Amino acid sequence: MLMVAETVSLGILALPSSLAALGLILGILLLVFFGALATYTGFVIGQVRLRHEHIHSMADAGALLFGRIGKEMVMAGQIVFVVFIMGAHLISFGVALDALIGPSHTICGVVLLFAGFLLSFILTIPRTLRHMSYQSIASFLSIIAAVVTTMIAVGIQRPSASPSGALQVRLWPREDVSFAQAFNAVCNIVFAYAAHVAFFTFISELKDPREFPKALAFLQISDTSMYMVTAVVVYIFAGDGVANPALNSASDHWRRVAFGVALPTIVIAGVINGHIVVKWMYVRLLRDSKEDVMHQKTLKARGIWIGLAFVFWLVAWLISEVIPIFGDLIGLTGALFGSWFTFGLQGMLWLMMNYETDPKSWRGVGFRKRGGWTWGWRKGFLTVLNVCNVLMGAAIFVVGTTSSSMIIREHAKVAGRPFNCKIG
Repeated sequence: MLMVAETVSLGILALPSSLAALGLILGILLLVFFGALATYTGFVIGQVRLRHEHIHSMADAGALLFGRIGKEMVMAGQIVFVVFIMGAHLISFGVALDALIGPSHTICGVVLLFAGFLLSFILTIPRTLRHMSYQSIASFLSIIAAVVTTMIAVGIQRPSASPSGALQVRLWPREDVSFAQAFNAVCNIVFAYAAHVAFFTFISELKDPREFPKALAFLQISDTSMYMVTAVVVYIFAGDGVANPALNSASDHWRRVAFGVALPTIVIAGVINGHIVVKWMYVRLLRDSKEDVMHQKTLKARGIWIGLAFVFWLVAWLISEVIPIFGDLIGLTGALFGSWFTFGLQGMLWLMMNYETDPKSWRGVGFRKRGGWTWGWRKGFLTVLNVCNVLMGAAIFVVGTTSSSMIIREHAKVAGRPFNCKIG
């Protein structure tokens, strides 16, 4: 349940708009496809962890693939990934405040985002995040209640209905949808399944790591089902005018209710991500300290923690100001990081496990059979599948980043320069 609570968060809010861009059939097919593939790549993570018990994070897996350089690169990627997610939470917080205050207010979006920055920074100051599982479940219940409220609201109001009352739903992409818009919608779907960066940590906390496939199956069935229901229902009733985040699709009254219910997940999940990234860097800086500063309660130790929290939340705030459109930031994050942490790295890890000549590395050594491994249709199929995972991760990274950058530039022409009052 904790894995589900940690996974289902902001990503679900971007899915109805993805269906609006891609059409009902293609959108559903991609939700199922990426859900199934994410299930397999999650299973690969479980197999890697069973074979290499010292791995506790994706950075450790990077060391397994490419040594010290790989570990540092993947660690940097993890940190930037989480900081981008923190930025998305700040945008959500600003949009929520904008909805709760009402349409008549004149408060600039910069002020709303800065309020989110201050609140999140203050809540990240405690070095221990007690009862994290309970907070994660509260966050999960919050986002589910918010999307259910939105589904009920758009179901009653039926904004996509024609004057005759018939719902107007497209099965395929609109003719005026550009390639960049369509691929950005795909990246939004990729982001929804991009929780794999935390899977090694989840496995480390299990009493029996061999039980991970059961937890993974429960997670993927749960999140794929919720993603499908939310995306389809909201899109069918809201139509092409569906907003991103989806909670904005309801009328002003219901929008306030939905964002009010969603505030716990916007704040709690953001603070949990902030705590995680600060802890990564805190441990990274102090683990070799001769004075054992890391476990002390001195002014120096607390000062380092607070300084790191301030820096990371400041960077997240700057990201949210530079890319103040929720869907744009979600799409860019999915392209930059979901591509590798959900698909590409897992393909490399599978190839390493099945072709490695040395238990510690496969760098610079010719491939050979491992143990009693023999060729067969199953191994051949999995080899092709994992090579495709690596290639797909690279393709999503390159094409998705380019497409997202194009969309961000287009929206910047309308919204204006960074640090303007428009957020959404």
